[in-house]
Amino acid sequence: MKNPKYFKVLVSLLILTILSAFVVRLNIGLKAASAIILALFMLKFLGVAFYFMELKKAHVFWKSAVIIFVLLFSTIILVGL
Repeated sequence: MKNPKYFKVLVSLLILTILSAFVVRLNIGLKAASAIILALFMLKFLGVAFYFMELKKAHVFWKSAVIIFVLLFSTIILVGL
């Protein structure tokens, strides 16, 4: 990769993915595991959106729209548990 910043983000995405696989193996209950995996999903989604889709350089409207979408999506899922 040309930029080491992207490599760090890629490695962190891989670590978050492996961490979510380990959460599945824990015996902590369905609701707790779902909440943890959802939080990891939000971090991965925002990492991909802001770094690889270059949302960091976008207008404030698009940044806030993505963050509001992630918060609404996670809230709806957590309320449904």
